[in-house]
This record gives sequence, structure tokens and C-alpha cells, in this order.
Amino acid sequence: MQIRPVQMQDHDDWLGLFRGYAAFYKVTLSAETEATVWRWIFDAKEPFWCDLAIDEGGRALGFAQYQLMHRSLGGSSVCYLSDLFTLPEARGQGAGRALIDHVRKVAGGMGCPNLRWLTAEDNATARSLYDSYAPRTPFVLYAIPT
Repeated sequence: MQIRPVQMQDHDDWLGLFRGYAAFYKVTLSAETEATVWRWIFDAKEPFWCDLAIDEGGRALGFAQYQLMHRSLGGSSVCYLSDLFTLPEARGQGAGRALIDHVRKVAGGMGCPNLRWLTAEDNATARSLYDSYAPRTPFVLYAIPT
């Protein structure tokens, strides 16, 4: 398995993964949202990246999208793993772990003291992987419309 940055010619593979990720969380994506996120990935002014897990046959098995986030209490930036998704049929093959390990290495190379992410409370499959890295934190997320 190879982990590499998404490239322009990967648009269809990326879009399929992004739509699969949205469907998993029961989110309907607009064409505008899809175009915006795709643009972020390639905009040098945006601290937002996407890497793909590719199998030996060249098939995209999953993706990780991540960004920098300021952490005032640490006086540093941390890396926030915004989105992690693998195809259902690829789960258990190590793609998720390979993507996390890759992003962790990238974050360390940027001087980030840690990598953070959120997941749904009931996402047991992913949480079993995440729990192998560290115990969950006690923080609770709030989100309000503006």
C-alpha cells in the first residue's frame, strides 16, 4: 500500500471517497462544497491537505484530509485530522492505520506537537483503531449555527 498526496488526475477517486465519507455521516454534499474542498487541497495559501491510500493495483482505498489548527494553550499549531475514510471493503487491511501514521509523520515534520481528530461516539469500528493509539479525551464537542 502506498500513501501519497492526491493529484489533480485523482479527482474522480477523491470524489467517490469524499461522497462515501459524507454518506457515512449522513451529510448531503452540494457541488459547491465538493468544489470548495477540492480547491482547498491545491491552494498553496490553504493549510489543508489530502493524501490517498493506494493499493498495489492503483485503486484508491481511502483518504485522509488534514489541516493546521492553532492551540493557544500550547503556543503552537497542532495538526487536525479533519477527515479519514476508507472504502468499506478495504477496512481491516491497514489503510486507516497507514493514513494515520503518515499524517502523524507529516505533522511531526511540520513541528506539530500532536495530531488530533474527532469521531462519532457510535463509530465503533474506527474507535477500535483510534483506541490503539491513545485513550479518548474527556472533551465534548459543541457546534452551534451562526
